[in-house]
Amino acid sequence: MFLKVQLSWNVVIPAENLDIKGLMLQKAILVRLLDDFSAKKATKDLGYLLAVTTLDKIGEGKVREHSGDVLFPVNFTCLSFKVFRGEIIEGVVHKILKHGVFMRCGPIENLYLSNQKMSGYQYQVAENPCFLNEKTGSRIEKDATLRCVVIGVKYLEAQKEFQAVVGLEGDYLGPV
Repeated sequence: MFLKVQLSWNVVIPAENLDIKGLMLQKAILVRLLDDFSAKKATKDLGYLLAVTTLDKIGEGKVREHSGDVLFPVNFTCLSFKVFRGEIIEGVVHKILKHGVFMRCGPIENLYLSNQKMSGYQYQVAENPCFLNEKTGSRIEKDATLRCVVIGVKYLEAQKEFQAVVGLEGDYLGPV
């Protein structure tokens, strides 16, 4: 779910941001790194990039000939979030359809639980639609928290986001 990752990126500082004082340069590098980091959002291998935890090393800058900008190699540690097949997660239901429900878990907005993957639950048409298990009396409704198992994960390159299919087949899975 959460991964601690060490990365090496190149940070480009425009010539107008360069200053004689080294502290201001370090601040400019850090600010640019954080801007680039937040724009990246997610990668297929690492999942959602959440936060830079430590700035480990700033390498020697190299001046670009045509622009005068300076490129600094930077090593840092960050925290990322990625779900894996077979992992048990908890999600919050945000949309109920006749054929299943959509949930959120952390930065993942599209976790889909099909009605075929929730044995014993029947769709109930009402003012507030839900899935009801008549044996146990448990309900899957909007804003309910569900514990489920990840069946499959897909990364959408264009949107830089993940989608996952989940199920309730297993022990201790269902509404929390």
